[in-house]
Amino acid sequence: MTEAKAVERAILNRRAVRAFLPDPVDPVLLRRLLELAAQAPSGTNMQPWKLRVLGPQSRARLETALIVALDSPDLPAEEEYRYYPQTFREPYLSRRRKVGWDLYTLLGVTRGDTEGMKRQTAANLRFFDAPVALMLTIDRDLEIGSWLDLGMFLQNLLIAAQGHGLDSCPQAIFARFHPVVRRELAIPEDEVVVCGIAIGHADRTAPANQLVPEREPVERFTTWLD
Repeated sequence: MTEAKAVERAILNRRAVRAFLPDPVDPVLLRRLLELAAQAPSGTNMQPWKLRVLGPQSRARLETALIVALDSPDLPAEEEYRYYPQTFREPYLSRRRKVGWDLYTLLGVTRGDTEGMKRQTAANLRFFDAPVALMLTIDRDLEIGSWLDLGMFLQNLLIAAQGHGLDSCPQAIFARFHPVVRRELAIPEDEVVVCGIAIGHADRTAPANQLVPEREPVERFTTWLD
């Protein structure tokens, strides 16, 4: 396989995996993935990303607190930052609805099944049982350019993991639970909780992992100028 084909395969095969096998990930390999991710470009080489690798104790403490918070009426309604628009419009509304209901259909969760949705949220908060759990943050005083850099770091990590035979899932849900994450992981107020990242080996038999989101053809998002 050529280098170009290997890169293409990693990009095309990467999916948001929502069920993992318990097989461990070699810590040496994980460190290598982080080294590769850190090769992402950043404006004036600021390298604004901050990452925490959760060990068994910190992870157990965090997951326990998150599951308790899931049933708590005291959880703040606002996320750490606004990921989605306040009002969805087309074509984004239809895309969002389709991928959401495609996933829930695979999981056997029907409209109005609040318990089923809650179970999936709880699985999300447990990093989908992946052997590797990471938490990504960024300094609060940085601007949108640094957030773009952060996204390139994250994509590098996901593609590098895929290239090394691992699967992954970036998890924005932790921004919603940022007070709990901040407390349990001792994250200072001057850092924004951006997302969690689950890494491991996908459980290929899990219904959730059969989801393949549709992608728009090039013609729909590209304008070719003379």
